[in-house]
Amino acid sequence: MDHMILQAIFYITATTLLLVAILISSLVIKTFAGKSLNNPDYPPVIGTVFHQLFYFTTLYDYHIKMAKKHRTWRLLSPDHSQIYTTEPRNIEHILKTNFGGYSKGESNQEVVTDLFGQGIFAVDGDKWRQQRKLASFEFSARVLRDFSCSVFRKNAAKLVGIVLEFSENHRVFDMQALLMKCALDSIFKVGFGVDLNCLQGSNKEGSEFIKAFDDSNELIYWRYPDPLWRIKRYFNIGGEATLKKNIKFIHNFVDSVIKIKKEQMETQPPCETDKKDILSRFLVESKKDPDTMTDEYLRDIILNFMIAGKDTTANALSWFIYMLCKNPLVQEKILQELSRVVVMPNNDDSNVDDFIQSLSDEALEEMHYLHAALTETLRLYPAVPVDGRCAETDDTLPDGYRLKKGDGVYYMAYAMGRMPDIWGDDAEEFRPERWLRNGIFQPQSPFKFIAFHGGPRICLGKDFAYRQMKILSASLVRFFRFKLGDGAKNVTYRTMITLHIKGSLDILAVPRPGQIIIK
Repeated sequence: MDHMILQAIFYITATTLLLVAILISSLVIKTFAGKSLNNPDYPPVIGTVFHQLFYFTTLYDYHIKMAKKHRTWRLLSPDHSQIYTTEPRNIEHILKTNFGGYSKGESNQEVVTDLFGQGIFAVDGDKWRQQRKLASFEFSARVLRDFSCSVFRKNAAKLVGIVLEFSENHRVFDMQALLMKCALDSIFKVGFGVDLNCLQGSNKEGSEFIKAFDDSNELIYWRYPDPLWRIKRYFNIGGEATLKKNIKFIHNFVDSVIKIKKEQMETQPPCETDKKDILSRFLVESKKDPDTMTDEYLRDIILNFMIAGKDTTANALSWFIYMLCKNPLVQEKILQELSRVVVMPNNDDSNVDDFIQSLSDEALEEMHYLHAALTETLRLYPAVPVDGRCAETDDTLPDGYRLKKGDGVYYMAYAMGRMPDIWGDDAEEFRPERWLRNGIFQPQSPFKFIAFHGGPRICLGKDFAYRQMKILSASLVRFFRFKLGDGAKNVTYRTMITLHIKGSLDILAVPRPGQIIIK
């Protein structure tokens, strides 16, 4: 009897191994077959997408290493090739010149739809055009600009107060965590008209929302090199089980906010001046087209706005503070500029609220050095380190390499910021002066500095983001000098769709000389 059981186990094991071997063999054949491996008309092959599993925790450094060998190169996948490039001409081609020849692509959409839904970051065609048109109108509206700046100023004052408490007690704190909470509070107020108050710790659910979203961001990105993610999702195991749980929490959280806002608008119809937040204005639009603007679709749209508003600014400011710690002279140059352009009543800038209220549109426009320092941060630490499109037809890139229908073309913003052939021999140095000419900020081509995308899909919230970053960073630099809590700690990134600092950003804030007054 025991012999028969052992024999059965042997046959089952052998059959399983045979099936796995067949599966792997078919995967290998499908990956390499028909990919023009030795044809010099196509980009050189570096490996397969599965190689990225080995380099996942240092993926963007791997991209730099490969890009310094080849400005355009390929990774093979079972269905198509993935082309990676740092060539600005190629990027302009796919994002602008031949915009209609490239899309998000079904494979990309399949990966991200669970998190992004039918929001603007995941769709093409009519849905993209509809959302782009509505978003363009919202971001150009003066009422939203004024409302958002008042929110940014209010939260900047809260942030300075919290940092002051840490500073007075000589305590090291996690700056990234504070900035994430501050950005979430801001986008919920501007986006939903909701006072989340996550920054001051009164909303535990808001902190859980941040963790759920950030973890989902990382788990979604893991799908790109993981050949088994669909199986894991089907059986609801491993990271896919965690992802499903997180997304359910995220959706329920946003759905509850939308429900409350709809009830408020139905019981107390707002006048035009009350429709300041983005959600209220979209709900008005949804009444015009209820069949298209369903609650689920509305949630996806607003969630994408939330994603853009939280991650981009919080990540950029976290890396900015890190860069200030590494470059203390830049801190002082920013302070000198603030002293020059911010006009204070009675020449007294010790009062936090008065100083922040003095950060007018005119003053923000005059902050050329601060603008350059923030832009230099984004050059080295772009909010989205890798992004791309999918070819709808066979095409030839400006650098001469061909690609086939269905191939992905990815531009590596993180690697581009470190390419000497793009930025010069000092490409890896943090030098805000590279953006200035006679003290005036000089922009670069969006296909060279790709942090805000380019072409018809260029980021509509670019000016919105700069205003928020300037208000927050100016407020912090005016009242504190920043040092790393542990200078020996290796500060690096967390591999995900957006460029978070891995772990915490431990900072010590030292008050600048003079009294700091908070009402």
